[in-house]
Amino acid sequence: MTRDLTPGLTTPAPGPAVPAPAGAPDAPGASASPERVGGTAAKSPTPRSGWRRIGLMLAVMGPGLVAANAGNDAAGIATYASAGSQFRYGTLFFMVLVTVALVMVQEMAVRLGAHTGKGLGALIREQFSLRLTALALGCLLLANTGLVVSEFAGIGAAFELLGIPKWAVIPPAAALLWALVLFGSYAWAERIFLVMSLAFFAYPVAMILGHPHWGDVGGNLVIPHLQPSKAFILLAVALIGTTVSPYMQFYAAAGVVDRGAGPGDYKLIRADAVLGAVFACVISMTIIIATASAIGGTGPLQSAAQAASALKPVAGQGAELLFALGLIGASALAGAVVPLSASYAVGEAAGVERSVSRSFRDAPLFLGLFTAQIALGAAVALTPVDVIKLLIGTQVLQGLISPVVLVYLLVLTNRRSLLGDAANGPRYRVAATVVVVGVGAMSTVLLVQTVLGWFGLA
Repeated sequence: MTRDLTPGLTTPAPGPAVPAPAGAPDAPGASASPERVGGTAAKSPTPRSGWRRIGLMLAVMGPGLVAANAGNDAAGIATYASAGSQFRYGTLFFMVLVTVALVMVQEMAVRLGAHTGKGLGALIREQFSLRLTALALGCLLLANTGLVVSEFAGIGAAFELLGIPKWAVIPPAAALLWALVLFGSYAWAERIFLVMSLAFFAYPVAMILGHPHWGDVGGNLVIPHLQPSKAFILLAVALIGTTVSPYMQFYAAAGVVDRGAGPGDYKLIRADAVLGAVFACVISMTIIIATASAIGGTGPLQSAAQAASALKPVAGQGAELLFALGLIGASALAGAVVPLSASYAVGEAAGVERSVSRSFRDAPLFLGLFTAQIALGAAVALTPVDVIKLLIGTQVLQGLISPVVLVYLLVLTNRRSLLGDAANGPRYRVAATVVVVGVGAMSTVLLVQTVLGWFGLA
């Protein structure tokens, strides 16, 4: 028995290839490859107009937007708020660079899914050796395990702001998330979580009402203010980890495939990925500015309540309530997306059934792994942990692992044997390489500093 997640989405009929957009030299090919991996012919859409086009857009759009906004979860909010409290506006230029990186990375992920009909896990298994496949999956599972714990810790912290102990909330929250995916409709759950996350739209308002020094904001947006200190590099890697998280690429590609979208839908899928990435990063920058205006220069965050204080210009004494509602929605969304991304990747690599529209009997490995991650994350989150350190620490781990996953993504999208005309063009390939090398360099510097610190040399 299956559950329809995207009613109205149909596979487009064969037709002429879609040409690349005019005026975009060396942009990734927008035309469908002559063949998909495995020999399945690529399909292009028949002409659409009016309501039919709007309906298709609503049906196809989602994976890129959800994947990007899942990054603004409990750990993301803590990291962005800590950037504002520690360095005021000093990380804004770095966030502009991270935004460019996220746009390119998400676009490459959804392009792979649309033009091959396969997720990132399956492509890594087919295009690389068994050892390299195991390395990719090992990195993803390691990063995701800590992240799932942080999502449930975020849910617990949100309810503690409301005076409810985490032990009374985390178990039923885990059971609800699990049931929504296994027995309900994840599509509906996704919408609910996204609606709850709208509370974070209060940050742009808080940013304005907080009366930041706009000259400093503008200067830090366009002029680099990078610092060589270990604290700045640590937070910079955490910003990379929470914004360009490895699970987002696996989820974005798999989500495109699971929805049945193909090469003919690439323009809509690309728009979804790009707009979702930009939207998520704009929200993250408003969090940094709002926090910098409220508590900038006070040092690292010490509690969720301190992060909520940035919303006082909007909600006054209700700032903690507003922050809690947003944190619940964002954490619940990521609490479902993160374990699903790992389940997709492992299911794809193993070549077994993997879809949220399948029953447990049809997809035991996929849904069993999802169940295990939910249970482990909830159990660890119930232990006494420093929530803020846990949240930021998981993002540092994500940042250290991101370069590994990005190398796989770059190699795959460079291969014309895989994507044909949709492979990276020469200029796009150079730009994507710069992104991967830059992320890898930041992670390497942090790793070297950490190792030297163990020996008292840094």
